[in-house]
Amino acid sequence: MALLLRRLAKAAPVALNNAFKDGPKSNTGGFGLPFGVIAALSGGISYYYYSSPNMVQLDHSNEEAGEKFALNPDKWVEFKLLESARVSHNTKLFRFSFDPTAKLGLNVASCFYTRAPQGQDDEGKMQYVLRPYTPISDPDAKGYFDLLIKIYPDGKMSQYFASLKPGDVLDVKGPIQKLKYTPNMKKNIGMIAGGSGITPMLQIIDAIVKNPDDTTQVSLIYANVSPDDILLKEKLDTLATSHPNLKVFYTVDNPSKNWRGGKGFVSKDMVMKGLPGPAEDTLVVVCGPPGMMKHISGDKNKDRTQGELSGLLKQLGYTEQMVFKF
Repeated sequence: MALLLRRLAKAAPVALNNAFKDGPKSNTGGFGLPFGVIAALSGGISYYYYSSPNMVQLDHSNEEAGEKFALNPDKWVEFKLLESARVSHNTKLFRFSFDPTAKLGLNVASCFYTRAPQGQDDEGKMQYVLRPYTPISDPDAKGYFDLLIKIYPDGKMSQYFASLKPGDVLDVKGPIQKLKYTPNMKKNIGMIAGGSGITPMLQIIDAIVKNPDDTTQVSLIYANVSPDDILLKEKLDTLATSHPNLKVFYTVDNPSKNWRGGKGFVSKDMVMKGLPGPAEDTLVVVCGPPGMMKHISGDKNKDRTQGELSGLLKQLGYTEQMVFKF
């Protein structure tokens, strides 16, 4: 199963759609569900603590127009881990289950909060660490969602993920709407992602390429430390090859001897050559670590509102209306 998941994590959409055509297997713990398109690396930069009473079970009463939703924006919901597998030197793939008659309830582009217990405070209340993540599966997938998590040695949330075993549960609350994407909302969408900031980018890319009526032109600049840190590269390359409206450019800080992509931080020249220029029908979306955000667009405000535009994008003539910071 671990080998199968690693292959699925790197596979192209067609391969993913066919991977489970033979139906469930007795030792999969539920992985017989049709596998949707793996789309994104789970993101999230900061964490904070939150005290709350008892966890709640999956709430099936959240119905709208006759539909049930697994996610609940007002309650913590438990999702059971079906299986996990390592897909790179520091990344694991996790699949969680929910009622297959319900929809997950996640729109493009949005995420949700997860929490991990961190012990009790002086008053005996449970302390939690919270992190936002974006599922990497198709939002319309039935009965499951997938998270691709980078495991950091000192990451409280990622270490919690690393400790989970099949049958364990994860507390989730959401969704949290970020950018409300609609087909053809812009003629051109430029993307600059760093590391785990690829999450919302791939969520949008998947929505565009699976919709034959969406003609949006997408250009992605994806920055990483090294070639080995580029997750889902095979999928990105396959999508770019099979969809003329998607172009992908990679840049790394520490290139290997055979590396043929960009080298170093995202530069003015990379943006000018790789992204659509400033225009009313252009939107540039940015997501990455704080240092990169400051360099490219300026970070968001402390209250997580968009904040003033600065950095390379402002220098190149983009306006605040043309840029969205995840």
